[in-house]
Amino acid sequence: MWALLVSLDRRRRRRGGRAMPSLRWRACLFITLNAVILSMLIFDAPIGAGALPEPIQRFGEMLTDFGDSGWLILTSALLFFHGRAGYNILRSARAKAQALYVSWIGAYLFTTVVFSGLLANLLKRMIGRARPEHFHDLGVLSFTPFSGDAALESFPSGHSTTVGAFFAAFALLFPRYRVPFIACAIWLGMTRVMVGAHYPSDVIAGLAFGAWFSLLTAIVYARYGLLFKLCPDGWPTSKRYFPDA
Repeated sequence: MWALLVSLDRRRRRRGGRAMPSLRWRACLFITLNAVILSMLIFDAPIGAGALPEPIQRFGEMLTDFGDSGWLILTSALLFFHGRAGYNILRSARAKAQALYVSWIGAYLFTTVVFSGLLANLLKRMIGRARPEHFHDLGVLSFTPFSGDAALESFPSGHSTTVGAFFAAFALLFPRYRVPFIACAIWLGMTRVMVGAHYPSDVIAGLAFGAWFSLLTAIVYARYGLLFKLCPDGWPTSKRYFPDA
């Protein structure tokens, strides 16, 4: 592990102290805030006031556990250690490069899922928004910061943050499939609404937060020359660790 940290420090030093690129974050933040506010004003109250049809609830229950970060954290850690082991065992340059590529994908997914989830959990405790189950008692705009009660920690959705981070990471790694990845993120995020655990605005905020976190993490990885490279406009694009066969 120490050798890995030393190698990363060398990469950073070789690339110099370039400033972080601007990705028009103000425009993205403006759009996200407006989407969340409009959802609160238009969609959250109808969702909280009435239960969705039972078939929709059952559909949501089938898929909503995908956003549980536990199995994603375990899988990404296994990818990292499996890749590192392969890099040390394999002999051909191509096989070692492929193993290294897999290991850094695991590290990237682990970083995005873990740290976006931790920050989302901190935010929801600070904000303290009541969940839809309390709509008839407290309404859609009830906030009790640092209550310590999970029923009062709805915004942003932690599951949606994990889903947003996971699929945004894959959309950046494999941009050819970004449209289906985005669609999957939206569908899986909205299962939290289907099961009555969150309002639509909670999900929108979680998806956006997770996706933005993955993008910023990709920029950091690009500065170390890992998985990504930065385009002239500052957008991170995936790079290959091995040539085509």
